[in-house]
Amino acid sequence: MASITGMIRNLLDRPGGVNLSPYMKIVKTANTRADRIGKLDDLPEPSMDDLAEFCAVAREAADRTLGLRPYDVQLLGTLALLHGHVAEMATGEGKTLSGAMAAAGYALQGKRVHVMSVNDYLARRDAEWMAPFYEAMGVSVGWIGQNSTPEERRAAYSCDVTYGPVSEIGFDVLRDRLRTDAAAVLVPEPEVALIDEADSVLVDEARVPLVMAGAADEGSAVPEMAALVRTLVRGYHYEIDEGARNVYLTPKGADSVENILDVELYDENEPSTLIELNLALHAHALLAKDVDYIVRDGKVQLINPSRGRVALLQRWPDGLQAAVEAKEALPPSEKGEILDSLTIQGLIKRYPKISGMTGTAVAVSEQLGEFYGLKVAVIPPNTPAIRQDEPDRIYPTVPDKDAALVEEIQEAHATGRPILIGTLDVAESENLAKLLQRRNLEPVVLNAKNDAEEAAIIARAGERGAITVSTQMAGRGTDIRLGDGVAELGGLYLIGSGRHASSRLDDQLRGRAGRQGDPGGSVFFVSMQDDLITQFVPDERPPAADPDGLVRHRRGAYLVGHAQRVAEGVNLEIHRNTWRYTRLLEHQRELILEWRDKVLHTDSAAKALAEADGERWDALPDDTREETARQIVLHAIDTCWTEHLAFLTDLREGIHLRALGRMSPIDEFHREAVAEYKSLQAEIERRSLEAFESPEPDLKRPSATWTYLVQDNPFGTEWDRILKRVTSAARRG
Repeated sequence: MASITGMIRNLLDRPGGVNLSPYMKIVKTANTRADRIGKLDDLPEPSMDDLAEFCAVAREAADRTLGLRPYDVQLLGTLALLHGHVAEMATGEGKTLSGAMAAAGYALQGKRVHVMSVNDYLARRDAEWMAPFYEAMGVSVGWIGQNSTPEERRAAYSCDVTYGPVSEIGFDVLRDRLRTDAAAVLVPEPEVALIDEADSVLVDEARVPLVMAGAADEGSAVPEMAALVRTLVRGYHYEIDEGARNVYLTPKGADSVENILDVELYDENEPSTLIELNLALHAHALLAKDVDYIVRDGKVQLINPSRGRVALLQRWPDGLQAAVEAKEALPPSEKGEILDSLTIQGLIKRYPKISGMTGTAVAVSEQLGEFYGLKVAVIPPNTPAIRQDEPDRIYPTVPDKDAALVEEIQEAHATGRPILIGTLDVAESENLAKLLQRRNLEPVVLNAKNDAEEAAIIARAGERGAITVSTQMAGRGTDIRLGDGVAELGGLYLIGSGRHASSRLDDQLRGRAGRQGDPGGSVFFVSMQDDLITQFVPDERPPAADPDGLVRHRRGAYLVGHAQRVAEGVNLEIHRNTWRYTRLLEHQRELILEWRDKVLHTDSAAKALAEADGERWDALPDDTREETARQIVLHAIDTCWTEHLAFLTDLREGIHLRALGRMSPIDEFHREAVAEYKSLQAEIERRSLEAFESPEPDLKRPSATWTYLVQDNPFGTEWDRILKRVTSAARRG
């Protein structure tokens, strides 16, 4: 009977997945202890065996030190985090404090906690804001950012709780991977990861590789190829596929290029010209300035599509990066040999305990379960949301939508109500601002070009008469507070200029309005010509508009929702496919690191080399031979691993051609990668002995190293694209 009851409860709890009843009982008990705890001059250190006592003490500590007395729902969020779940809490419901209480709870259990955020600003803000609370709980706290020195990083990692951007923690792990002195290692063994904006980190950016590179050389751009593709005409020389993820030459285009360059493009023995041309064509036709990237300070800076912010330290793979730089007539950025890489998903999965918080987790509960074994706990709001969410206003064309959007903004502004317009990219935000200025309106624009002003702009976005035009960044992680008299006008009015490819991004945008029971409203303006519709449901015929220009037929709303579901399915499959390839690499990386750590921290290298060549060992000075042996083996491990990574990259580039022979590319990749790794250990031992027996072993390392994130090539590998063309040609045949 009990199992049936549990099954029913689980069904009822969906889509959240976590039953909150046990947590509610703990919070209720904590409430009965409030008076007793409140009368104490000094707060006791609670035993984590009594969670009700912990909640009561943590609540009192937050009240005394921060002036914030946690609501019951914030304690529910804390308990969900302490049990290793992802807590979904609405905007303005106090996720930062819930996270701090959970981090303190883990620390009191003797576990070291890394609180991972999406950027430097939030990591520092939250660590400094919550510091008095941690001190009252007897827990030390520190933070790191991009500009932190090694000494500052060491101090932060020595604390019980360390706040930091997920990428910086990952880069520190990679830097430690190359240490040749055990005392220089910074990052302690992973224990607990508590992740803010968990959906963004665990899903949107999970497959982004963090890269450590060295042995820099000058990059190479091909300006001649960039100039050539500018002369090609779409529809005659080249075509773009339905999803705008691939561009390819027509037969006429191929003939024209071959005549201009005097080459044979499809010579399988000399594919470099075809690869350079394809990269230049992709940069020209599929990557748009002020949509996919901006040019600032003479450099191409990528825009993170899920955040709308400049993706600091991110770049595309070297070839595509160089092609975009050539397109923009910029000098090529340096490139180098990849010494090691680690996906964000691989970084997170190092931690034995993972939990997180966000305002939009239910929509990705399937991915959180599939990739991390996490469940979602949906925490109810302290004050019910009273925001008025209107149905989408759908128009047949983009000009129709833009005209209606400007009209709506002008009418709402005339009442004094503050308006936040969320746009899909930088170019759209700037175009909309120009349209509004022609109506004598004065919008403030927030996008990747002026992200440094984000906090100041968002602080004013809720004031009477404010018009803020923003990309998806829209102050995520900060609250928009209403100015005097704004509540009486209906609160902040949130307008979306189009639906995103993910429903979560729409929900996040909506969450800017109506915080903590404030009044507010939201509506999305959509056209049947928006990229979402034309890319993901291109063959569907949209319904006609009514005489006033609006598409009211229910099929219009269905197509918008259907396109979004297709887009989400595509992105999920990309995530799955990436992880199929990278999880083997992550496993091999763990094995090689175990070996390397053993060499770094013990005398295993000395024992192995002394046994292999005792005569040479005896000839070395007693006081330095153990360290010499260690450096020789570390150098062999590192150079062989770098070569292994290069092998796997080349293997993956070409593996898709196996599908033409009716073989499974992923199975073939695994088979060859495993075989190559098996030979790795013998090669490391061979090189170690060779260097040991050499009078002057070459242990030179890169003179400089640097870190960056690689944005996945948005169009797949070169062989992905060739395979698609071959397969589609075969089908037509």
